[in-house]
Amino acid sequence: MSHARSFAPLAGATASLLILGSMPGQASLAAQQYYAHPRNAFWRIAAELFGCQADAPYGERVAALCRHGVAVWDVLRACRRAGSLDAAIERDSMVANDFDALFAEYPGIDRVFFNGAAAEANYRRLVRPTRALTYVRLPSTSPAQTMAFTDKLAAWSVVTADRRLPWPPSAPTRSHP
Repeated sequence: MSHARSFAPLAGATASLLILGSMPGQASLAAQQYYAHPRNAFWRIAAELFGCQADAPYGERVAALCRHGVAVWDVLRACRRAGSLDAAIERDSMVANDFDALFAEYPGIDRVFFNGAAAEANYRRLVRPTRALTYVRLPSTSPAQTMAFTDKLAAWSVVTADRRLPWPPSAPTRSHP
């Protein structure tokens, strides 16, 4: 069992949406980069949605997300886990990141997209936001989620939907005070 610590958030001054995972996996922790596992679909999806190259240097991919108002972080600041799977995280070891501070620093964030069910469940259990936000759970980009890439991409396309339009009915949304 190893003790894992997440990274600082990726965010620019114009951040308007936040993508939340649970905790970086072993490949990401080793590389000190979000979504570093070569089979994780996150950067392929980001490339399709935001026009960056999935295999560009990490700094360029991060800059592309920031230019599009996308912030990336994890629900957990620390935990104990064997391996990389969210299911292996010891529930009593979970320590949430400071979301009040994040939302104070990036007040333009009004939408939160969960990268998988575990991220949503851990956020709802551990975090008590102080302002209303729109939440959408998306299929995990992890290789453990065996959904076809085209189906993941279709579900994730809601991230770039015009915020003035209603959210697609296939993506569950909720407001949370």
